[in-house]
Amino acid sequence: MSTTATAPYAANLESIRAAHRRIGPFTHRTPVLTSATMDAASGRSLWFKCELLQKTGSFKFRGATNAVRMLSDDEAARGVVTHSSGNHAQALALAARMRGIPAHVVMPSNSAEVKKAAVRGYGGRIIECEPTLEARESTAARVIAETGAVMIPPYNHANVIAGQGTIALELLDECPQLDAIIVPLGGGGLISGIALAAKALKPSIRIIGAEPELAGDAAASKREGSIQPAMKPLTIADGLRTSLGPLTFPVVRDLVDEVVLVSEEEILAHMRLAWERMKLTIEPSAAVGVAVACSAWMRARHNAGIEDAGVVLCGGNVDLAALPF
Repeated sequence: MSTTATAPYAANLESIRAAHRRIGPFTHRTPVLTSATMDAASGRSLWFKCELLQKTGSFKFRGATNAVRMLSDDEAARGVVTHSSGNHAQALALAARMRGIPAHVVMPSNSAEVKKAAVRGYGGRIIECEPTLEARESTAARVIAETGAVMIPPYNHANVIAGQGTIALELLDECPQLDAIIVPLGGGGLISGIALAAKALKPSIRIIGAEPELAGDAAASKREGSIQPAMKPLTIADGLRTSLGPLTFPVVRDLVDEVVLVSEEEILAHMRLAWERMKLTIEPSAAVGVAVACSAWMRARHNAGIEDAGVVLCGGNVDLAALPF
């Protein structure tokens, strides 16, 4: 059963509101769009928060900016470091450049060239490593030892979580009638920030996690009551292949009402639908949320008090050379 956000989690409404004030001059207030086609598919009114139109193409820029802006001058002068093959890498590189500090980004050697080019374009220094978690972590540790840079992880970080929670402030300010918010779920930073803000502002709101069947570790973690690591997930939604962390798991356990799983076929179908009917170039991870919003699970909830649902379109960084359709 869900509760309001009163426990000592990594962030709270106060820290999320402070993050919103802090990052406001640097981030976009992304639009909320609607679609009659999607409403018909879902059986209710859907309100899409378009984080694919955020700077660097994803919500990650919010958390990265908040974390970078909260560094002391002494910390900032040493720069920041992370290990990431995707959206967080780009977000941290730009957030660091906008503060005028170095960003060292450890990326697996098999990362897509388009992602490496984006990190370099935002001013980040790339250090390649073998494509294993152990190699990523050990390489990042070496960079920290060499440079003194501050580690900013992709999701398991209080200031990152608070930054992501600013999405809920904007969404509920524009759509206070929402009965639920559907959020793609990987490492849990996004859904944690949103759940902490939304439940504090509107305790009755339902927070629904959207997860691929082939990376269903968060659903298993919630069911088992402990972190169940992702075991070599093969989903096309590459941004959702990570496991929950010690800061995000308690929020998912306590404040996320349900985690709904969708198939690879559903992900691809709804990615294509959003491209064709909404003209939004969402990435597969964002399509997971759309698939849940239009799923049989959601349609079965039509008379269960969910008439208006927000859907977070978390990003739009697509490798155009590897489109699945």
